[in-house]
Amino acid sequence: MKEEKEFYERLERKGISRRDFMKYCGVVTATMGLSSSFIPQVAEVFAAPKQRQPVIWLHLGECTGCSEATIRTMYPWIDELVLEILDIAYHETIMAAAGHQAEDVLHAAAKKYKGKYICVVEGAIATKYNGGYGKIAGRPFMDVAKEIVPNAAATVCIGTCSSFGGIQAAKPNPGGYKGVSDALGVKTVNIPGCPPNPINLVGTIVNFLLLGKLPALDDLGRPTFAYGKSIHDQCPRRSHYENDEFVETFGSKEAAMGYCLFKVGCKGPDTYNNCATAKFNDGTSWPVEAGHPCIGCSEPQFWDKMTPFFEESK
Repeated sequence: MKEEKEFYERLERKGISRRDFMKYCGVVTATMGLSSSFIPQVAEVFAAPKQRQPVIWLHLGECTGCSEATIRTMYPWIDELVLEILDIAYHETIMAAAGHQAEDVLHAAAKKYKGKYICVVEGAIATKYNGGYGKIAGRPFMDVAKEIVPNAAATVCIGTCSSFGGIQAAKPNPGGYKGVSDALGVKTVNIPGCPPNPINLVGTIVNFLLLGKLPALDDLGRPTFAYGKSIHDQCPRRSHYENDEFVETFGSKEAAMGYCLFKVGCKGPDTYNNCATAKFNDGTSWPVEAGHPCIGCSEPQFWDKMTPFFEESK
């Protein structure tokens, strides 16, 4: 196909071989929990999408860290993701429009794609004092969300703030910040993390475009392909102290367990995420591999529930 050929030519001009791209598709496929037979179909979603999926991306009470993580994805490069796969109709960080023009774009997109767009929400919603703790163009976050979220084909919350409230909802929470689902009473797909791994958002979108439906979710609205197992269950440090050779090297299982970071506050046993397998920075590493205990950032009430971070959980 002409579209597919042009796509690979663009990748080559960026120094990305077809082999490297297919390896990335393999990673996405594995992350989604699909068999390797789906790799060609996943590649086709990127290389020759049937149509561009409209997306309205809202920024509410957040730090923009989730967007910053997403636009630093490697394959597909963000321009390929934006221009070839998705029609990002509104996104404050990457759009050229500003001020009144940006607001006009938001309302026009919501009207044009009503019932068809994916709404990605980044950030929590202030609910107290008529939403006075967070506004855009003089309108409370709550009003903006009520206008856009209910008319979406699906709402995806990226980051712990939009999923569960995040740091904004930490005590004493004077603004009454809540996650989107809790604030609006709607069902959302939650991709928590501070920030979440971009591949989990990519996997969710590919699942929607490839299979025509959202991925299976756990009882907290998180895709089970990414949040179905705990950090501890997948952690290489755990496998070390359960490995006979490693135990023999340390002299005893008790000594080998010192390699685990649980006693210095690792929240891995209480945190569900695929950090250990997907890793970050294009699969380079992740916090525990770098020697830092997990702080449980993808769990509800992670700030209040997981602190103090460097003390052993009871």
